[in-house]
Formats: sequence, C-alpha cells, structure tokens
Amino acid sequence: MPVRSGWLSPDGQSREDTRLVSLGALTPTSPVATRSGILPGSSDGQSRISGFTLTGTTGTMSATISPGRAVVQSTDARGAYPVALTEYLPLTFADGNAQYDRIDLVVLRVHDDAYDGSGRFEAGVEIVEGTAAAIPAVPAAPGLSLPLHEVRVPANASAGTNGIPWSTALTGRRTATVAVGGILPVTSDTTNGAYPGQYRDIGGQLQRWSGTAWSDYPVLPTWQSWTPAWTTGSGAATPAFGNATLNCRYVRFGTTVHLNFSITFGSTTTYGTSPTSSDNWRFSLPVAASAVHPQLGFAELGAANETRAVARMYCATTTTFEMQISTGRPNAAIHANYGSVDALSPWTWASGHTIRGTATYEAAS
Repeated sequence: MPVRSGWLSPDGQSREDTRLVSLGALTPTSPVATRSGILPGSSDGQSRISGFTLTGTTGTMSATISPGRAVVQSTDARGAYPVALTEYLPLTFADGNAQYDRIDLVVLRVHDDAYDGSGRFEAGVEIVEGTAAAIPAVPAAPGLSLPLHEVRVPANASAGTNGIPWSTALTGRRTATVAVGGILPVTSDTTNGAYPGQYRDIGGQLQRWSGTAWSDYPVLPTWQSWTPAWTTGSGAATPAFGNATLNCRYVRFGTTVHLNFSITFGSTTTYGTSPTSSDNWRFSLPVAASAVHPQLGFAELGAANETRAVARMYCATTTTFEMQISTGRPNAAIHANYGSVDALSPWTWASGHTIRGTATYEAAS
C-alpha cells in the first residue's frame, strides 16, 4: 500500500519502510517529543509545504493527495510515528446534504491496536465527514491524526451535478516540522518556540525564538531620535538651542548611518559670536564616523522672507560636522558673509530661522 509507517507493524518493518520514513531529531516539543507535521519538500521549488497536497478533479467529488513524508506525535511515552505516502492517493467525498453545506476534514491518521484497540496497525489518509448545518463546523480531528485539509461540500453536490467547487472549497490545515536547527516554514503560528535560537520563516520573514518571544531576525534597524551637541570650532562663546524646535533622527544599517535633522531657532536661542573662522558652528554626529569625511550631505539654511542657501556638510572631526556655504540666494542676492556657517554667516541668525539637512556616512564600527 502507498502509505507506509515506521515502527508500527507487529509483523516487522520492511527495509523499504525504514528507507522511506523519517524520524531523526526533529523540532522538539518536549525533551523526548517532536512537533507533528509535514517534512517540507517541493517538486516545483515554490510551495512552502508540498507533501500531502490535495488536488480536486473539476466537476466531481474526487481528489488526489500527493506523496509526502510526515511525523505524527503521540504522548511522550508512546513516541512519534514517521509516515510516508509514496504514490498519489485518490479520495472520494460523499455527496452533499439536500439542504445544508458541510465541512469535511482530511487527516493523516495512525491506527495502533496496542494503544487504541482498533485491530489495525497502519497509517492512512482519511476523510472525517462533518455535519451539515446552516453554519457548518469543522469536525474534530480523531486521536493521533494530523489535519491536512478542510473541504466545504455544498448542499446537493454530487458527481452528477457540478461536484465540489475546488477553487473555493479548500482550506489548508497542514503544518510543517523540520530537523533541530532547521528553519520551520509557517504561514501563521501562535505557538511558542521549542528552544532559544530556533528559527522560523513566517510569511517570508525570518524570526528567532529568544526563549520568551519570537522576534524578527536580523533585528530590523529603527529610526531613533538624537539631540546634537552644538558647539564651535574654538569652543568659545558656545551657542545654545534654548527653546528651539529640534527634530533630529537617524538609523544605522551595519556601518552605514543615515540622518535627517531639522532645527528651527527660538526666541531664547543664542548663537555665539564669530569674530574668527575658528568659531564655525559644529554639531555632534549620532554615531562616530570612520574617518574625517569631506562630504556627508547637504543642508538648507533658511531665514526670513524666503531667504535660503545650501551648505555642504563635512566632518570637522570623527564625531562632529560643520557646514560650508555652497550657494548664493535663490534671488541671486549676495551673502554678506560666506565660508562656513557661524553666527554671522551666511547672515545674522534670528528666531524662526531654520537648518534642515540629510546625510549618509560610514560609521567607525
């Protein structure tokens, strides 16, 4: 028969059974038990779980189950049953009820007379027929079985009519199991992990179990706020933000740092004095740079009456940046002062003036 099971028959396990079924150290649920599920494997390279796929025949009550391997776990003391389906297996569903729909459940089931008194030592794919009702419910899975698919059978469905509408009738119930250390493919799963360091692929996102919770892996970088320290090149007559409005944020991907910053000066902001070039304004970086980079990004300098200019941001040190005025005003007016941005350049700063910029640079580590 095409459904083979290991360590079940009292007449002995054939060499073919031993070669086909798989147990090994699979995803644990206790020190001696494993997670029931389908062993992933795909003929098309696309399906997350390809074994025990159900394919209906259009216009009929018939379907086939594709080959696959699985493990069905019983109690810790009783152990796990490895199962393999080696050929396509036909299934035929009973005709629909005259009035109501019903939901049938397709399961992979193990019968072991030593424990269930069934008189059988075998595994098989079975249809658990549901009860027809105005609001049909999924029938309970029998003991020692693995749900595979739900099939909604419409009222009056039969091979002589339109059969089961397979494109809408199927709901997948298969779950996967993998070897310890393997990445478990799931589409939705609220169960806890088995051990710290376990990984799973849920809907295309890799996650790691910490011992208490699942979290995306690698940890996705998030934008963070930072308040830059505002100084001058000489350290004299240090400016102060006062009641300025700051919106400064950065994100780090490995050694790459992206930052956005926006500063609107307030009525209590002080700007220092700039009698010499050493009093250029300096702002601290959120993360130390790998070197004194000559180019980080650009910033727009804004004053009253739409007066604007652009400045090039560069590293003054590996932990600070300054801004070099790079343009004139949009109206072609000449700046009274030029060079690096300071208390008097490109103009005398006042409340309501702004600096807004973006930068990208290589971090030190």
